Amino acid sequence: MRKKLIAGNWKMNKDLPESAELVHSLMSQLPTLPSNVLVVLCPPFTSLSTAAELLKASPFKLGAQNMSEHDDGAFTGEISWKMLKSVGCEYVILGHSERRQYFNESDELINRKAKKAIVAGLRPILCVGETLDEREKGITSSVVTTQIKGVLSGLTALDLAKVVVAYEPVWAIGTGRNATPQQAEEVHQLIRRLIADLYGNPVAEGVLVLYGGSVKPDNASDLMAQNDIDGALVGGACLKADSFSAIIRAAKM
Repeated sequence: MRKKLIAGNWKMNKDLPESAELVHSLMSQLPTLPSNVLVVLCPPFTSLSTAAELLKASPFKLGAQNMSEHDDGAFTGEISWKMLKSVGCEYVILGHSERRQYFNESDELINRKAKKAIVAGLRPILCVGETLDEREKGITSSVVTTQIKGVLSGLTALDLAKVVVAYEPVWAIGTGRNATPQQAEEVHQLIRRLIADLYGNPVAEGVLVLYGGSVKPDNASDLMAQNDIDGALVGGACLKADSFSAIIRAAKM
């Protein structure tokens, strides 16, 4: 049985006092976690150190929202794997649709970052998903297939043991709309079949595939009840302890 993983992507929200308050609230509401559930908090870079210190005695894991493909050097504004590791990160989100849309990140760039993260000992959460226009044109399968093959290019079966995939339909992110459990499950099944074709069934069965796109307490249970949905990449609902805790609790059901 695969574990469930719930990752909270804070995006560009929460200054230091607000970050500390949210972490304290989460730890108060969830002093322990179900044995089958992993929880990763992904604050902005400025809050990573504060969050890491507060999370030391907790079951929560720490993740970052992005990472450079470079080790160090003259790359103003970038953050390296060394910096993330030194602050206590274990996970890093790569290829989020907002990075693709606003910063023109390609599958090739995301793939290079993923390889760097894996070598560094970080677990990449690799994001894929179609836009509303692509879904309406009926090319979701083609788009997701291209993205999966692109972001996984050159990775080995051993590498896949460290990879988490997140399917996030772009049209459902921050819009209040979400894919139905059946729509989400169809794409999750596609992703697992693609990984099976590339690496074999045992590898595919071990990879965690998360759903991201307006996940809330009232839809989390139905989404995660699907066979191939192994958790959630949560946006807006992770910014309040009550709603994020409810989603985490839904994962154990």
